[in-house]
Formats: sequence, C-alpha cells, structure tokens
Amino acid sequence: MSISTALLTAFSGMKAQTYAMANISGNIANSQTPGYKYVDTSFSDLVSAQTVKQAMAGSVVSEARFTTTLQGALRATGVSTNMAINGQAFFTVQQKTGEGKFSGVSLYTRRGDFALNKDGYLVNGADLSLFGTNLDPATGSVISTGPIKVVNSTMPGRETARIDYGANLPKLPATPAAAAGDSAPYAVQSAVVTDATLAAPDTSKRVPAAQAQTFLDRSVPGPSLTIYAPGGGPVSLSTRWAKVQDAAPSATPPKSAIWNLFYASSSTGSRTSDWINVGSAFSFDSSGKFLPPAHAAVGASGSASLKIPQITVDGVNAGDLTFNIAAGGLTQLATSSGSVTTNTLAQDGYPAGTLKSLSVTAEGTIVGTFTNDMTAALAVAGVANFANPNALKPSSGGSYEQTRDSGPPISGLNGATVVGGNVEASNSDTAGEFSKLIATQQAYSANVKVMTASQQMMSDLLNAIR
Repeated sequence: MSISTALLTAFSGMKAQTYAMANISGNIANSQTPGYKYVDTSFSDLVSAQTVKQAMAGSVVSEARFTTTLQGALRATGVSTNMAINGQAFFTVQQKTGEGKFSGVSLYTRRGDFALNKDGYLVNGADLSLFGTNLDPATGSVISTGPIKVVNSTMPGRETARIDYGANLPKLPATPAAAAGDSAPYAVQSAVVTDATLAAPDTSKRVPAAQAQTFLDRSVPGPSLTIYAPGGGPVSLSTRWAKVQDAAPSATPPKSAIWNLFYASSSTGSRTSDWINVGSAFSFDSSGKFLPPAHAAVGASGSASLKIPQITVDGVNAGDLTFNIAAGGLTQLATSSGSVTTNTLAQDGYPAGTLKSLSVTAEGTIVGTFTNDMTAALAVAGVANFANPNALKPSSGGSYEQTRDSGPPISGLNGATVVGGNVEASNSDTAGEFSKLIATQQAYSANVKVMTASQQMMSDLLNAIR
C-alpha cells in the first residue's frame, strides 16, 4: 500500500512541477510585455488519514500565486499618450466590438501603452480602449463618460476682459514739446479728464485725428499690445500717456499731478487716428503714489481696477475691459529718460487654435496644447482600485476582471500617480525565473526517480510472490 502511495505522490509531484514549469515559461515569454504581472507557483501538501505514530508525507497540489500588486519598472517611451501608474491602481478599459461599439464589460489593466487610433480613441497594445471622462476644452465641463476620444478639436478664441498693468510714469515726461522748451501739460478741455471724483468713466473725451499732432507732441508712448475681440479676432491696441495737470501742493485746494491714458481708434497710424480717452483721471500724490479715482474698485490688498468702456479699434468693438493695477504697480517717479517704464503688461484673451500635441498629468488628465499656445484639459483617464487586487481574474491582453473576492472597483488613484510618456514594464525577472527553472527541473527529475524506484520495488515484490 505504501509503494502505491509513493507512486501516486510522485505523480502528483510531477504534475505540480509541470504546472510550475508552465508558469515559468509564461513569465519568461512575457518578460517584455508592458504591464505584465508574473504568476508564481504555490505548493500545498495533502495529508491523508494517519495516526500520530504513523505520520506519512502526503502528495502535493500546486496553485497560482498572483503578483498583481507588485510594481514593474517605469520606462520612458517618448510617446506622450503612453501612461504608467506608479502605485496601486488600474486603467479602466473595454474591448471594442464594432465601429464605435464596445463590449460594455469593464476590464482593468496596468498596460498603458495607449495611442490614438484612426478614429481618435486611445487604445493600448492589446487593442483595449481607455474609458474615462471627455471634457469640453473651452469650458472644462464634462461632455460624456465612456471611451476617451480625442479629435483634432479647435479651441475657440477668448475675448480679452482684463489687462494687468504696472508702470512708472516720469515726473517730467520727455515729450517733443518739452524738448522744444514747452513742458506745459496737455490741457485741451474737450479731450482730458481732470476730475478724479467721477462716479463713472467719462467716455466723451477724445482727440480728433485733425488735432493728433498736438497731442502726440505732448504725450509719451504707453503700453501697446494685442487684445482679442469676441470670437478671438486680434485687435492691435496702441496707447499713450499724457500729463494733463501738474502738481500744485500750495494751491487752494492743493492739486495732484494727473495723467490721462488714451488709445488709438485705428491701427494704421498715430497721426491719422482719433485718440480716445479711457475716461479716468490717474492722480499721484507728492511721493509719486497712485491715487485711484472714485469709480475704481479698490481691493483689500490695495489693487485698483478701472473699467474701460467699449474699446473700438478699426471699427472692431472689443467690448469693455478691466484695467487692473496691483498695489504699488503704478507710480510717478523722476527718471533720467523721461519715458514710461512698463513693469507689468498682460491680458487674458487669446485667438482660436487647433490641437497641436497631447500630454498627461499626474492625475491622469489628458491635456491638449493648441496652436494659440494655450492648454486645456480634454479628458480624464478612468482609474480604479480594488480592496483585494490579487483576487482579480486574469484575462487576455494583460487585463483583469472583477471577482467577488476582489471587491467592486473604487474610482480614483487613491495615492497613486500617472506618469505620462512612460509605460510600466513587466515585473517578471528573467534571472529569477531561470533559478526557479533549474529548481523545478531538478524536482521533476527527482519525482521521476521516485516513480522509477517505486516501480522497481513493486516488480521485486511480484517476483518474490512468483
């Protein structure tokens, strides 16, 4: 009875080592497969009924031991849409079943070698489509949830609503008139605003083109920049500063230095354009500190925002602008040059643009860069976690299926990060597999030896009976 038991036990050992050899073979074969998780072999002994004094080593059974949670090395690929997860999480994917159709069964994978196919879907090397959330590049709002699809979308232009400005205005402006010995302020009453107590900008003041030369002789260049009208059309905005009142601290009442800002109604030339007053009196005290007009919105930090109503250049109405000056951003201090020194100049509009390139953030957001040098979020990759990821059921293409033991998917990275332009390599160690290969081969041969010896013993017993 013990000889037959030895035969059966040896056979179970051969079977277990054969299973281990199959796993080793698969691990070596997939050592270069992105996102592959090697399968180890676990052995368990089977103990038959026995007494305390007649214990007998039993047969063996082999089982798979998964390494789904064991991180593989991250490798840079240079492909911007490739993604690797650093941490415990899985990409949510589905199998495509037809033109624009999917299986409806979510799979989970670490294989992140995603690239755009001909239809604009992000698919990995196993032809599994990445699922997640598609976003509107203009507003950032959710368009749909499902397969991520990136097309050569266009970002609409954005109207300029705000200009951030900071500069120093010279105490003695170097105007052409001053160079000729006349440093009197520009004081044409139909064009200037000297009342800083106005409740709203005075939009009626302007310099007609016929009087532009006199204005140019008594003003200095201000900021020039491109702003954008509704729809993203560019508008070339040229401005000039004119000092319209000198400081007179001994006057009754005392007078502050006052400047006015003008913009050209045409981009064709300064001498053939009307110059429109923005409608505000920019006052400065004796130390050169800016004193915001009454209609300015003054923030807690000391910043001042002034409204410039209905800017129109070359007949294009760019709408209302907010002229924002940070605390201490606008001063009147003496300079040797006598010109305006611009320190801050920025606006928040941009033209329309088409998609130029893609990138992926650490949160799994797919960001598009457009030809207008603006960026916008286009989609968010679907990522899930599991309470027991090693209990996921392996499927083809390096994907896994949810099981009862794995628990339901938990949306989110849960501390993991997404690394764009990278893929996770196989966690299979070829050198380690070779070591296991040798041990498995020796164990298999030893079991064969046991079977051979047991057979010989059985033959000896039968010969003795004869």
